[in-house]
Amino acid sequence: MKKQTNGPRPSECTAAPQLQRALRVLSGKWKGEILWQLVGGKRRFGELRRAIPDVTQHMLTTQLRDLENEGLVKRTVFPEVPPRVEYEMTPAARDLKPVFDELSRWANAHGRLEPASPDADDNADGRRVGSSERPTQ
Repeated sequence: MKKQTNGPRPSECTAAPQLQRALRVLSGKWKGEILWQLVGGKRRFGELRRAIPDVTQHMLTTQLRDLENEGLVKRTVFPEVPPRVEYEMTPAARDLKPVFDELSRWANAHGRLEPASPDADDNADGRRVGSSERPTQ
């Protein structure tokens, strides 16, 4: 008699690689921020750079190229002097809008999440309290 294992169900086997690919496509420190900026419509490179002040020009260029290669961003170059380049979401990326909306809702509901400090104690509610937040006795 064959021994049964508790492995993944067949439906989970096909979904996991798709989810992994989606996370890989969207991973990167700036990709989510870039896509969020493009939700409102077309943006020029300089506008994106000003909207995301901590990103370097090189990193923004790299991340935009990656998103373009994955089919999430469309790059349009206008034959002008100086050249004008606009970026916009493709229909595939626009399908991510509900995901962004849900992430925004989640972030608003949970506020700022911070890891517990190593010296945290439990307060009367059973919640973790850091040393600067200890209740007075």
